[in-house]
Amino acid sequence: GKENEGQVQSASPQWLIGIIDNLWQFENLTKLQLDNNIIEKIEALESLVHLVWLDLSFNNIEVIEGLDTLVKLQDLSLYNNRISKIEHMDTLQELQIFSIGKNNLTVVYLRRFKKLRTLNLTGNPFCEEEQYVLFVVAHIPDLVYLDFKRVSDTTRELAVSKYHYLIDPLEHEEAQALAQLEEKLAKQKELEYHKVAFVEYLNGSFLFDSLYAEDTEAAKLAYLPGVDDLLKDFVSVCENLFNYGLKEYEKREAEVSEFYEGLHEVLTANQQEGSKIILDFENQNKEVIFFILLLIHHATTYNIAESKRAEYNEDILQLSETLMTLEIQTADQLEVRFKHIPVKPPIQDARGSFFCCSFSLTVFYTMAQCRDLENRHHEKLLEISINTLEKSVKNELDEDLPDDVRELLVDKTTLVNMVNASHSVHLLKIDMRECDILTNAYRWQASVTGKVRGLHEIDRNRNRVKEIFQYIDNLQEQLDNSLQEQLDSIVLVEPPE
Repeated sequence: GKENEGQVQSASPQWLIGIIDNLWQFENLTKLQLDNNIIEKIEALESLVHLVWLDLSFNNIEVIEGLDTLVKLQDLSLYNNRISKIEHMDTLQELQIFSIGKNNLTVVYLRRFKKLRTLNLTGNPFCEEEQYVLFVVAHIPDLVYLDFKRVSDTTRELAVSKYHYLIDPLEHEEAQALAQLEEKLAKQKELEYHKVAFVEYLNGSFLFDSLYAEDTEAAKLAYLPGVDDLLKDFVSVCENLFNYGLKEYEKREAEVSEFYEGLHEVLTANQQEGSKIILDFENQNKEVIFFILLLIHHATTYNIAESKRAEYNEDILQLSETLMTLEIQTADQLEVRFKHIPVKPPIQDARGSFFCCSFSLTVFYTMAQCRDLENRHHEKLLEISINTLEKSVKNELDEDLPDDVRELLVDKTTLVNMVNASHSVHLLKIDMRECDILTNAYRWQASVTGKVRGLHEIDRNRNRVKEIFQYIDNLQEQLDNSLQEQLDSIVLVEPPE
């Protein structure tokens, strides 16, 4: 049952398991023992993502599979099965102990497991090779135990010396792969940075290239003389927006961070002052209830006890008013700060596009520049295309154009329609890019203002007021209960008239 989640699950000795099944409910299982069964296929383990120890030894398994999701696995035993190839284990990067002895392995490659420290291969055909130990140790340099024996320094030195001609190229390839991975991760990190600044793919010719990404026919016209002049100006405009966007992002982040620090200071001061008020009250009144009870116990001092009780009730009411006044002052301070949120309210232009800051205005003007460039490019392309067509008809072309470009120079109507259609697509893509940037900026603005002014502050205020009422009610209840117990235990004498 689920009560065994996180514990070792083991097959009962009087039953033999042939199929792994019905383990989906044990998603928190960390150890699983299914050795000495007749299992032929590794399956139904995908939900056991927390598994760190798995024993499938002494079964009839032929293929290593079904382990892709077990990314936390550290100890794996497939001892005494029918496996002939180590495969489908690339995700097991946490593997430290691996027992695959008594199988049908003829070749072993385990260098990919950088954390592997204990390995058992004994009993495989591969182990019959004379230099098998040195070969394995050379390829797994951090191995500590091999076939239940500690790898000595002497063995390690011999292994490195004997197989350095194999290991050196591997290390070179691994270093290159690592450098490529680090470069890829750095680019991904850089791209994420550009995205949060809303200027991804604006630092170069990306936007210009995207205009022709699906417009292959019109792209061929770029070979016409004088057509490629647009690219330089287009890239320059985009890069100006890119650099401005990064500066604006840093500015926004600094302003928002400073804003939240101010909020934190206000709330911290509220908590500290409230705690001080409550502590002072408790220190001043910690013996009041005991004193009142003592007075009540002596019937002749009943009036004095009632007077003290009234004074204590008044102190409680005063405490409530003080705490509520502090919370009102805090709410007022926060409201003043909310009026100076560094995110400006959105406005709309005539086309309905949103602007949430000066950055968005810059986006609008930059994309207007892109549209102007595209319009000029379109006019120039149309003029050059028609002139080239006329020269082609008259066999007056001096340039040697590619055949696929010459095929476009059929007639004027077809050429004009193609260039106009291409122009419409380009303008649409520029509009869509502008819309994406402004939409992302507006969403960011909405998320910041919503988080600050929305339910977060409302809930904080409600919870604080609720805490104050509960505390005051507890003080009153504590006094009333103590008095009632005392009254129930004695017979009060009415004070003399």
